[in-house]
Amino acid sequence: MRAPNRVKAPRRLLPTRSVAVLLLCGAQLGAAWAWSIEVSPAPRRVFLHVGNGSAWANNPSINLVQVSVSAAQLLSGAALPMTGNSTQATSLLDNWLTCPTPASQVLIGASYRRSNRGDGPASATLSVNSPAYLSTPGGDTIPFSQISWTVAAPGSPRPDVIRAGTFSGASQTLATVPANRYIENCHSFFFANSALRAAGTYGGRVTYTLSSP
Repeated sequence: MRAPNRVKAPRRLLPTRSVAVLLLCGAQLGAAWAWSIEVSPAPRRVFLHVGNGSAWANNPSINLVQVSVSAAQLLSGAALPMTGNSTQATSLLDNWLTCPTPASQVLIGASYRRSNRGDGPASATLSVNSPAYLSTPGGDTIPFSQISWTVAAPGSPRPDVIRAGTFSGASQTLATVPANRYIENCHSFFFANSALRAAGTYGGRVTYTLSSP
């Protein structure tokens, strides 16, 4: 599909530890910048990608973001940036360079399409769900609320088409996607580093979902 021109949205303490988050996307039909772009009407469907993806197709990729905390950084008072294994720099809609540094950014995009007013509701909902804790195999935990994210994308003046935030350990609504519109931006993740933790590798998975009842 050839996309139309982009329109700006009105678009025991040891010295080191590491924190890792797996990012998983799921799309379902059922119950500081960003882009919001009109797309042509089509039979009702939703499309979501998080990190590496495929245009209008299923992709099994699960991207990882992580940070290793040195002894010198413990309780530094500054949130630590997380890096990842995403390589998706350009939009799957029109190849726009949305995430210039994908090693430290995760591209998130969502689209909801319908052919007419009677073909489903007026919008879809983008949400993210996180567990209460990151954990180690030995049972040590860190609250998932220690991880937050900012949003960005070159060329657009709005930061909130998909909002920035902090994981809550529950489901959170990130955006409402109007019919026949595609939204996207880049998310950069940060670890708060606000308390002393036992050394180890802490992991957890968050799941992004786009749904339309």
